[in-house]
Amino acid sequence: MNLPEIFQKHWQKNFCHLSSTNCQFLLAVSGGVDSVVLVDLIAKAGFQFQIAHCNFQLRGEESERDEKFVRSLGEKYGKEILVKRFDTKQYATENKISIQEAARDLRYEWFGDIIENWKTVDDKNNRIHSFIVTAHHADDNIETLLMHFFRGTGIQGMMGIQPELKDRKLIRPLLNIRKKELLEYAVANGLDFVEDSSNASDKYTRNFFRNQLLPQIKEIFPQVEDNLLHNIDRFQDIAELYRQSVQLHISKLLEFKGSEIHIPVLKWKRINPLHTLTWELIKPYGFHATQTEEIIKLLDGENGAYQASATHRIIKNRNWMIISPNAIETAQHIVIEEGEKQVAFENGVIKLSAINYELSAMSTLISEATLDLSAITFPLLLRKWKTGDYFYPLGMQKKKKISKFLIDLKLSKTEKEKVWVLESNKKIIWVVGYRIDNRSKITDLTKRILHITLQHPNKPINK
Repeated sequence: MNLPEIFQKHWQKNFCHLSSTNCQFLLAVSGGVDSVVLVDLIAKAGFQFQIAHCNFQLRGEESERDEKFVRSLGEKYGKEILVKRFDTKQYATENKISIQEAARDLRYEWFGDIIENWKTVDDKNNRIHSFIVTAHHADDNIETLLMHFFRGTGIQGMMGIQPELKDRKLIRPLLNIRKKELLEYAVANGLDFVEDSSNASDKYTRNFFRNQLLPQIKEIFPQVEDNLLHNIDRFQDIAELYRQSVQLHISKLLEFKGSEIHIPVLKWKRINPLHTLTWELIKPYGFHATQTEEIIKLLDGENGAYQASATHRIIKNRNWMIISPNAIETAQHIVIEEGEKQVAFENGVIKLSAINYELSAMSTLISEATLDLSAITFPLLLRKWKTGDYFYPLGMQKKKKISKFLIDLKLSKTEKEKVWVLESNKKIIWVVGYRIDNRSKITDLTKRILHITLQHPNKPINK
């Protein structure tokens, strides 16, 4: 079977959903044999594509030679060539990362920006899929597997390079082809390419594995490369079984309550294996593997203790663990002028009406407040409660701090953070949705009342 046939067979297995009529590609081309063969195979398969070349300006005249060569490929295939020059060393220094990391970040950020602006439908209004295509091949996959293994990895790392990353709109159609096959194809078809001199240097980790470690292992295990490729296939099957098992275990723990996830502490502590399943449970919420141990300790932590990621927190709330999105900053102070009938805020909508006092207007629902209008001074201020706030809860002659009031209600940490208060003349007249202030209550002398109703956007607050 010749290389184009192998390529087509692999394409049907991994990318059968992509055809020459429903997709367009941005080919990442360095000028080396891998990317040159990629261009030729994609062109012969009839796909629409453009070529993108990154000049990282790391190898002096050689970098200029590579750019010039890739531009010549555009002429050969009649395709547009996109070239961008990067000050890679400066970027690496500013971001305190390696040259290799800097080049990778710059490359994929630029590629993503390019395809983001491509058209998404054709002239007949049919959907067009846009993908970045790289020339990673089987030898790259072997080296990646070994680097992951020695660096330390889970099952996902043992799967090597993935043929498709949908979230990054990235495909790698040469992963089943060995480097020697690409070289043979280039020679047989008269394809010119350039050599990167840095590939001979062992200062880069990948080159050390390629030039030093693998040749020595092959002296003892001649079939090591084929064996590792077979292992990658096996680990992909194992990873799918692992995913299904993890999903089954975790689904038994979770209770969804609005934007939060509640998990019984005892159930969490009993899962086995605890460390592995805890990591899989917290991973989707932005936590790092290094936080796994701290979150396990949190299971026996004090009430209100928590661990945070960039997007979420895991909070111990008595017998429950709560996974909650970090609070999004919205308007924290809303002024309500006299005569306003309705005000929206992050907890819902407040509706206000001033009416004559009648016994029928009274309500015992916690989502409603009935106040003596003569004790109210406009404008009112609707805001989140803060440390030090106090009020006189209905029926009490002594003031009480809001913080203590909320503790007595046994609210969780996240529930406390969502509490707002309504203020008149610097006095809290209503802890919204919970209790009015005793100083604003209806009396025998009340003639007009301010009736306020809280309408929650997701669920009724009345209980």
